[in-house]
Amino acid sequence: MGFRYDDIGNRLKAFRLGSGLSAEEIARRAGISRTALYRFEKGELVKIETLEKLSDLLNVSVTTLLGVGMEYISSAVSYFERMRQIEETAEHITVLASPISFLLASDAFQQTLELTLQESVPADLEERSRVFEDISRIMEILRQRKALYRARQPSIVNLMSALEIDRFVRNGMVGSYALPEEIRRERRALARAEVTHFASVIEAADIGIQIGIVPDTLPHSGFQIFRQPDRQILTVSPFRLGEHPNVRVGVAMITSAPEALALHHKVVNEMWKRSLKGTEAVRFLRDLLDATDIDMSAKRGGTKRRLSVIPSKAG
Repeated sequence: MGFRYDDIGNRLKAFRLGSGLSAEEIARRAGISRTALYRFEKGELVKIETLEKLSDLLNVSVTTLLGVGMEYISSAVSYFERMRQIEETAEHITVLASPISFLLASDAFQQTLELTLQESVPADLEERSRVFEDISRIMEILRQRKALYRARQPSIVNLMSALEIDRFVRNGMVGSYALPEEIRRERRALARAEVTHFASVIEAADIGIQIGIVPDTLPHSGFQIFRQPDRQILTVSPFRLGEHPNVRVGVAMITSAPEALALHHKVVNEMWKRSLKGTEAVRFLRDLLDATDIDMSAKRGGTKRRLSVIPSKAG
């Protein structure tokens, strides 16, 4: 089989960023110059012996670097960098991400996200400082992804879970439950504003953006399908942004295997058929906001009441 050396270079860069090692340290330990390492990352041909040394340093298999079969990624930094690389040439993106899609999120969501990610890190975690460094790297990659999306405007199909949205509004945009109530109220207001933003996006009826709200339970792991000019790429990820985010634990997977793509396309088609769209979706979001507002007011007044607007089926 033929290898795409630009892809190998992209994977090298992504795993280098996720390793926490500097380019200088990796080059020194691999016995090459930093310039040579950067050339490899730009797609220059690399000897298999050098690739083996680099794979050992980066704790990744040679087959993953070569793109043979499935890429397995345990670092959120590496995963989001791979997303950025893939999106550079993507023409169409299908997204299932909980509770919302980052690319379509508002600027206010992005501004609060770093704090939310930091809140999700346990105070007694031994590698707490390293995780905070990773969060800074992730935020920079996410800013690059958002700028790239706005510049290129690929078309997007975004599937959202009605249950996840409901939980997002009730809990707020938080990384931990152990927050003062005043902050919790602010974060719930941010979550409500984000849902309102998505309702506005649907109302705008941009031909390049299609949003469907699925009333049933969705897969716990998010996935995305990217259509590029010459191929399709599937990513499956445990990493999530927003309410109770996760950028620490899990293994993401990337593949272009025809069977995996076909099965996920089938899942997308089934969920899209059942999803609320257009004015129906907007009505659902606004009804949800009204219902949770009444519900929260009842709780503050000491009345135990739970209202729900989750539909039993689409339509």
